[in-house]
Amino acid sequence: MHTVWKGAISFGLVHVPVKMFAAVEDRDIALRLIHRECGGPIAYVRTCKNCGKEVGGEEIAKGYEYEKGRYVLFDKDELDALAEETSKTIRILDFVDMGEIDPIYFQRSYYLAPDQAGAGAYGLLLEAMRRTGRIGIASVAIRSKGSLAAVRFVGNCLVLETIAWPDEVRPVAQVPGLPERTAVNEKELEMAAMLIDHLTGPFEPEKYRDAYRERLMEAIQAKIAGEEVHIAPAQERTNVIDLMAALQASLEAAGAAKAGPATTADKGAAGAGKRSAAAGAQAAEAAAGGQGGAGRRSGSGRKTAAKKKEPVP
Repeated sequence: MHTVWKGAISFGLVHVPVKMFAAVEDRDIALRLIHRECGGPIAYVRTCKNCGKEVGGEEIAKGYEYEKGRYVLFDKDELDALAEETSKTIRILDFVDMGEIDPIYFQRSYYLAPDQAGAGAYGLLLEAMRRTGRIGIASVAIRSKGSLAAVRFVGNCLVLETIAWPDEVRPVAQVPGLPERTAVNEKELEMAAMLIDHLTGPFEPEKYRDAYRERLMEAIQAKIAGEEVHIAPAQERTNVIDLMAALQASLEAAGAAKAGPATTADKGAAGAGKRSAAAGAQAAEAAAGGQGGAGRRSGSGRKTAAKKKEPVP
């Protein structure tokens, strides 16, 4: 792993020398901008909007626009001096319960490893946090940007999570179009709760896939091999749905998925279950794509058609 920061954790008068490593890596597939005419990659050139000249790095300063077209300028040394106090220290300000922090505050995760002769103090802090069930709230500067952070542990490793400052999180009250608390149909609520129970299980991150990245990589390999790539457009759905039909179909589909492979003794029952789940899925699709009762009639017609096609035992 590449070290992205070196410094120390400070709590009270205790200093813990640490090295920081990115805990998450970006696996997105990078696509360059290409000139269609000649096939060359597009380059970005820094130019001055005022005089139109191309500007080199040594000629660039940073500035704050305090009025339209008027700036105050800062050199790198000035900005570094402002960040000096927290640039090499993760200063723990308080200890809190992890459950008190809403996940909306979390931004990016970093692993912290002991540096130099800091293993003893590192282990002491980790074990004290484990025993008390508390995590640290700290201030830190990474790449000259000051940030609030949470220091917690995963197994035998300390982890720093940068978190948003309070004034960076927008209040929920600002979200437009939120519905008022309204009465919920009890039957629909029961079926929704049943569906949640059917889909509830332990968090297993390895079972989730980045389907878009897989499709993009397949398309890239196909183009490298000289094949044409044809992708069928996704079918649009309307927002008019029959909740009961959609919930029922979802429950049947979830039940069929959890049932697993059938034994020889219950092949007949499994076949009937598959037909029922397929009919339910068709009903949900009709309800989502159609208009109210028309969608339900279409789903009912599909069920009847499906029953007529069943082989005679």
